[in-house]
Amino acid sequence: MSRIGNKPIAIPEGVEVTLNGHELTVKGKNGELTRTLNEIIKINISDDEIVCERPDDSKQARIQHGTTRSVVANMVEGVHEGFQKQLELVGVGYRAQKQGQNLVLNVGLSHPVEFEPEEGIEVEVPKNTIIIVKGASKERVGQFAAKVRAIRPPEPYKGKGIKYAGERIRRKEGKTGK
Repeated sequence: MSRIGNKPIAIPEGVEVTLNGHELTVKGKNGELTRTLNEIIKINISDDEIVCERPDDSKQARIQHGTTRSVVANMVEGVHEGFQKQLELVGVGYRAQKQGQNLVLNVGLSHPVEFEPEEGIEVEVPKNTIIIVKGASKERVGQFAAKVRAIRPPEPYKGKGIKYAGERIRRKEGKTGK
C-alpha cells in the first residue's frame, strides 16, 4: 500500500481542477498549470478533494501511484500559494541585479552572466547578494534556481559561490605549508 498515494488532496478555496482525459489542469490565483498524467493511475475529483487510485498492484502502478499524487498536490499548492527558492551569493564582488525582467550576475567571471526567466517564473533581488525565485510550478522554480547556482557552485575551500539559503557547504582544509 502506498501511504503517500492514498492520501486525499484537499482543494483549497479559489482553486479550480479539471481533468480532460489524462490531462489535468489546475487554475488558481497564481496562474494555471497543465500536466499530462500517467494513464495507469485513475484520478477522482470531488467538490473539495482529489483522490488518486491505482487499478491493481502491478509494479508500474505502485511506482506511479505516490509520484502522481505528489505531482498533483504540488500543482494545487503551486497555484494556491506558490513556491519560492532563495539563493545567496558569497564572495568578494559577487552581486546580482535585475535589468528589466532579466537577472544579471557578477560572480568573478570576465563578463556578467544574464538570465532571462522563463514564463511563470518571477525573480526578485531584495539585496545585491540575495536572489528569490518564485513561481507556481515547483519543478520550474527548482530548475531555474539550479541553473543560476550552476554558474558558480560553492567551492569547498573558501565557500565562495552561489548557494541555496540554508545550504551547508562541506568545507575542506587547504594545504599545510612546510
